[in-house]
Amino acid sequence: MRDELDTHQLWPYACLCCRHVWEVQYTVRRLSGTRGREGEIWLSNGVAVQPPWSDSVCPRCGCQQTTSFPPGYLSRHPELVPAPEPVPEARIPVIPAQAGRVPAPRAPRARLMLALGLPLVVAVGYELYRVMAAVAFPH
Repeated sequence: MRDELDTHQLWPYACLCCRHVWEVQYTVRRLSGTRGREGEIWLSNGVAVQPPWSDSVCPRCGCQQTTSFPPGYLSRHPELVPAPEPVPEARIPVIPAQAGRVPAPRAPRARLMLALGLPLVVAVGYELYRVMAAVAFPH
């Protein structure tokens, strides 16, 4: 007669690279055959997988340098479970409403100074060059 017994185990893991801690739910199916042979099949989401102590990969960084803890370890050590990340608040600019007045867009001062100052600098530079040339080379 063949017997099957399913149990559920929650195995905690930790990544040795990024220090991420997570848990995986396994179903352990213990089989016993007619001739006294026994065996285990480890299932994760209904799919047969390797036992938890054999091979695991970090879901955050993909590193294979992970370690597993005994089942139930995180329930006794809640300080290892990271706090949930805070949800960033949406920033909405507040514009004070003034009755009947809409501010006109202003040109930036840097552009205005460039538009007026550059021709002035060129004109003054030309005049200085002309005066210096007249002093150096008289007619």
